[in-house]
Amino acid sequence: MGRERLRRALAIAGFPAAIAAVALAAFAFRAQLLGLFRSSEAIRDAVAATGSWAPLAFVGLQAVQVIVFFIPGEVVQIAGGFAFGLWGGTLWSVAGILLGSLVNFGVGRLLGRPFAAAVLKPERLARVEASTAGGKAVAGFLLLFAIPGIPKDALTYAAGASGLSFWAFIVVSTMGRLPGILGSAYMGSAVFDREYGAAIAVLSVALVALFLGFAFRERLHDLVDRLISRLSGPRR
Repeated sequence: MGRERLRRALAIAGFPAAIAAVALAAFAFRAQLLGLFRSSEAIRDAVAATGSWAPLAFVGLQAVQVIVFFIPGEVVQIAGGFAFGLWGGTLWSVAGILLGSLVNFGVGRLLGRPFAAAVLKPERLARVEASTAGGKAVAGFLLLFAIPGIPKDALTYAAGASGLSFWAFIVVSTMGRLPGILGSAYMGSAVFDREYGAAIAVLSVALVALFLGFAFRERLHDLVDRLISRLSGPRR
């Protein structure tokens, strides 16, 4: 019983404590962080400065972005394409995002629903749970990870607090994010190759998709619920 109380206390206090720790670290290293995340070019230069360790440095940076989920992920992913090309940028972004997502998943599983509610807000978590309950978990999380506008990094905490299995999480979180990662890596690669028309075209499509995702997120979530119900079949 004592362990359960301790776990619940950690779950409730964990998110505010984590935010406070991140805020203190960000303040202490504000000059370095502002310089690093001001642009994809700055990230590329910082990663390139590590020489042969550049891929590992980028994977670590990408993982940190997922864990500290309010850092824009697209900036890092575009930098991956800028630094390593389309396929290299996609590969290392996938590796870093998966690493960070597994950390978040483990934290969500350890601290449970109260922590996930603090990250996502209770009403949003309730909608996620309704879309992924029971046998709908795999299909539900796959669709949620694929829809633009949904906070995918924060969603990984909710996945950990759910009944989704470890291996299913790896598959659905990777497959759902892959189109967006490919698009960002292509954009960075196109900029490096000075194919500005292609980069602008991809950016325009991404911005439209993001706008539609935010503007129609309630309708999209309702659509997800209907699709999941069909995929899961009739209830018994």
